[in-house]
Amino acid sequence: MAEKPIPVVVIGCAGKMGREVVRAVCAAPDMVLFGAVDRSHLDEDAGELAGIGNIDVPITDNLEVTCAMVAQERQPGVVVDFTHPTGVYDRIRAAIAYGLRPVVGTTGLTPSQIDELADFADKASTGCILAPNFAIGMVLLQQACLRAAEYFDHVEIIELHHDQKADAPSGTALQTAQMLGAMGKTFNPPSVKSTEMLSGARGGELESGIRIHSLRMPGLEAHQEVIFGGLGQIYTLRHDTTDRAAYMPGVLLAIRKVLGLKSLIYGLEKIL
Repeated sequence: MAEKPIPVVVIGCAGKMGREVVRAVCAAPDMVLFGAVDRSHLDEDAGELAGIGNIDVPITDNLEVTCAMVAQERQPGVVVDFTHPTGVYDRIRAAIAYGLRPVVGTTGLTPSQIDELADFADKASTGCILAPNFAIGMVLLQQACLRAAEYFDHVEIIELHHDQKADAPSGTALQTAQMLGAMGKTFNPPSVKSTEMLSGARGGELESGIRIHSLRMPGLEAHQEVIFGGLGQIYTLRHDTTDRAAYMPGVLLAIRKVLGLKSLIYGLEKIL
């Protein structure tokens, strides 16, 4: 007997990423869009809004009622959240409290909030995946960075996003810098005393010495450069996202994988 499809609730279904997730979930043969949550387009059909036709899933603004309905199905469900950082902590806790598994691409959570959510997920024995970036190409870039950092002592990160992104630097840039910092090296040893004539001109600096520079402007989607420097050479790794569809293979993978977890994991690379 075939297994029932995974019930999925999409939070932020009216946003650009949310609509993309709705399309991807509806196209996946092993998933079903059970609920669609947003603060706008209330009572509209989520499929109609996403451009795939009527799927009989009206948009609601009540997450807890939706989660309770999934829980009544007595089948593990998944909540996907691609929204604004405001309130994401409470939404993740609510999903876990109802026994749903969160898959979260919203960035902006503080380290202490992530630790608290990890503790909550552990106590509930409920899987949760937080990933700053769901693009497979970005995961490969980060792995290449770790290899390059074995040979280069100078590295800086430039991340470029559209002007609707609320947080800076991006969660992906922070994660990349933290992965490099975990190697135990101190990067960018100074050769001269540096003075900023304009505060912030050299970007934000982490304890590891890595600097991150953030650009926000229309015309961009999501881009990241990691630039390594050495004697007589520059090594640049760059990932460009030109369409939100690039994230969907990673999102669908996370939806499937989170069902087998009993704790919180941070980063898509942990499930590849």
